[in-house]
Amino acid sequence: MDSQTNQPRLFGINHSNRDYTIPDTWGKNQFNSSFPASLACYLHSKGLKAVYYKADKEMNRDLQYIGIDELYGVDPLGDDIYFSFETQYTPFQKYIVGSIPRDDLVILSHGQCVSSIEIKLVALPDNTTCNLNDDKFGSEIVVRPDTIIYLACTFIRGYQDNPEALKSVINGVGSGIRDWTQAADVIPYMDEIYWAIRRIVAEKNDAQVPIIMEPVWKTEGKSPKLAEHCLDVFVWSNFGMLNLFMPAQGEEYRNITRHTRTMIWLFKMLKDYSEKGRFHGAEIIDKLSYNLKNDKAFASNGVKTHPFMTCSELTKPRIKKGEIKKIILGGGQNLLSPERRFDAIIYNSPDLFEED
Repeated sequence: MDSQTNQPRLFGINHSNRDYTIPDTWGKNQFNSSFPASLACYLHSKGLKAVYYKADKEMNRDLQYIGIDELYGVDPLGDDIYFSFETQYTPFQKYIVGSIPRDDLVILSHGQCVSSIEIKLVALPDNTTCNLNDDKFGSEIVVRPDTIIYLACTFIRGYQDNPEALKSVINGVGSGIRDWTQAADVIPYMDEIYWAIRRIVAEKNDAQVPIIMEPVWKTEGKSPKLAEHCLDVFVWSNFGMLNLFMPAQGEEYRNITRHTRTMIWLFKMLKDYSEKGRFHGAEIIDKLSYNLKNDKAFASNGVKTHPFMTCSELTKPRIKKGEIKKIILGGGQNLLSPERRFDAIIYNSPDLFEED
């Protein structure tokens, strides 16, 4: 019998930089990336693919499916897969001045990096859609600034590491901006920046790659009770992800929001790479703040994400709650240590409000 059989573990994650026999590994911050990685393996074991949100040449939603073997770049249940969480994806280091930030999950095979994924485990519905019908439920997604550095790197790799090829597409856009840190200097060029990114999407549409894995866990409306069909895996390509923050075509730019700032960050990273062969992502994020906090790149609520994510799998996720015991194994659930939130305790204690 396998010596691991009775030890706390997650389905499919047999080789990892996390030890699942240790309670700390089951803390919120680690579980929120470990469990999705395992869920994807379980999906693969059932012969299912993840829902894949790409963008066509016109930036319209292009709904596809992606095998977890394609997402990970290797057989997710093979002996040569290694799950390295909170790790630098070193193949992108050559594009970066300074140190490449860590990504949520880097997949290695035979010691070599084969893929990296940002992981966003989200609740369905969020508070903006919980009072709507099931088929209108949506999830909020919050994206970190570091993810935009990775996004820029995927664009660059699409041009086969050729700064001149990228420079020809950018075609001088932004060259008239005197001071990139001043919103008043940048706003007049926002439409040009928007269309420069659109040109890349059209030109390299066949080269788009997965960048974010967004598993959802569905509850019965606003309640903390899991829906019968409660888990599924959704993936955003680097071009599909643009629909989460890019402005609408023809939008009038009066100021810079978190969403349009993200577009500026991406463009500035690409422009710097096209001119210098590398870009300083951390510096761009730090200096181009436009009086907005840098704790996150942007957040998009369920009302905004639903039109791009809507599909039968979102309305009725394919993994049932009874299958969770096939993903969390060896009593791992006993090592979970969820946050004790006061609002959750009150919500789950209706007796507090009974009349004396």
